[in-house]
Amino acid sequence: MSAPTPRETFEAIPRKTLTFPYPTHIQKLERLTKRLGGATIWAKREDCNSPLAGGGNKVRKLEYLAADALAQGADTLVSIGGIQSNHTRAVTAVAVACGLKAVTVQEQWVPLDGFEGTIPISETEKSVYGLVGNIQLSRLMGGDVRLVDAGFGIEHKPSLANAVEDVKSKGGKPYAIPAGASLHPLGACGLLRSFLEIEAQEKELGVFFDTIVVCSVTGSSHAGLVVGAALEKFEGKKPRKVIGIDASGKEEATWKQVHFIASSTAKMLGLPAIEDSEVVLDARFNAGIYGLADEATLKAIKIAAETEAFITDQVYEGKSMAGLISLVESQEIPSSSNVLYIHLGGQNALNAQCALA
Repeated sequence: MSAPTPRETFEAIPRKTLTFPYPTHIQKLERLTKRLGGATIWAKREDCNSPLAGGGNKVRKLEYLAADALAQGADTLVSIGGIQSNHTRAVTAVAVACGLKAVTVQEQWVPLDGFEGTIPISETEKSVYGLVGNIQLSRLMGGDVRLVDAGFGIEHKPSLANAVEDVKSKGGKPYAIPAGASLHPLGACGLLRSFLEIEAQEKELGVFFDTIVVCSVTGSSHAGLVVGAALEKFEGKKPRKVIGIDASGKEEATWKQVHFIASSTAKMLGLPAIEDSEVVLDARFNAGIYGLADEATLKAIKIAAETEAFITDQVYEGKSMAGLISLVESQEIPSSSNVLYIHLGGQNALNAQCALA
């Protein structure tokens, strides 16, 4: 019997279905395309992918981690993020859907006193920042939300390890999930599956997306798409470019983490090593800081909303949208291109900064 192909190896990885039972929709953004006057722009709507508390790319990733947690007999999902973390909201939702408990560590990743060149957060907004948006939904779903005074970082955090030990000390069976589900052996699988959907959808639409644009912070969404492109390269298919738009303000750490996750996933599937050139991270649009918008981010949020009722946020998608707009307008993405923007979700965070409207 011959060894399984990389695709067969991937398809054999257990997954618990938590998304809607069909590929996420690909939408042609005709008005935005006309507004920018360049490449034809499409969007894959991962923000609309699940019935669980708003969905998003984090639910897509957690399908694989949830299957693993259940197989291990865990009774509590334990994870970490910022106060307005989409990921911890998704972890709590997935725990509810799987009949598990959720403990989420919420660190102060966004400097509420501001950062040079960003849109100020008012005193009123500061007072409700830890009460609205994603963290409100986590509490509504019955999550055990624990606030910790620690700053932004995409690496493994000690506060997560502490929470895991606390659950163990009380007789629980925790399953640890790092920030964004990224530094986990299965973290890139969700967006790799999304990539494989794109291949089939292209045939139905009669289009080839030569460029894919995605936001990148903890790295596994970006990495999953990089692995998808590497898989196609391995199979001798037409090449395409994956561009990550940094939203971390710590682009060196993010690039290294994307490369590590993509490389680990490629090795797991039996693919050749990921080359440095395959991880493209554009750091021009991150506002210099995680979680806060500058004028370019705000402009992009408004353009997307005014042209397509396409809602993006100040933490993630507003920055990747700013990157997309600039790359199209400057012709860095040629006007002949069909570019696919991956909408990862994140809209709930808008509620925490009302001055962006």
